[in-house]
Amino acid sequence: MNPFLPELDRRKTQYAVEAVLEKYRIYRIITFEVREASTTASYTERFHGPTNVTSDQTAKVAVYNVDVPAERKQYCDMIELIVARLSEREQQLIKERYMKQDDVFDYKVYNHILEPPVSKDTYTKIRTRAFYKMALALADRGLLKLNELEKISKCKSG
Repeated sequence: MNPFLPELDRRKTQYAVEAVLEKYRIYRIITFEVREASTTASYTERFHGPTNVTSDQTAKVAVYNVDVPAERKQYCDMIELIVARLSEREQQLIKERYMKQDDVFDYKVYNHILEPPVSKDTYTKIRTRAFYKMALALADRGLLKLNELEKISKCKSG
């Protein structure tokens, strides 16, 4: 392997990239619930005295309703951009297996979706290569830490 590229643990990398793609899928599928400001009176016990805290519930709700959907969209756009930079087969595999529905399994992808169909071993090689590239790209953007994914070398001591 290239001495400038880190050697990553395959399992750790797979779990980390799958977690990022799961978050992507949740952001895409689950709709954003808009918050509304409460206009009813609150009958909670209030102690008198200066708190030196000012709050504007309406402003907090408005900021939340604007910022959270924008962050979700930015996150999804970033993941789509990373996937778009993969090779054609890798893109197809990642999109079909991880970016669409929850009920798509590996065997469906390599037997029915990829054209021409590939063996399980070839599928695993394509997926491993795609995850490696994605892990590097996600690390550049601060979403993953490569030092947590690096292989631990086993040294024999005398």
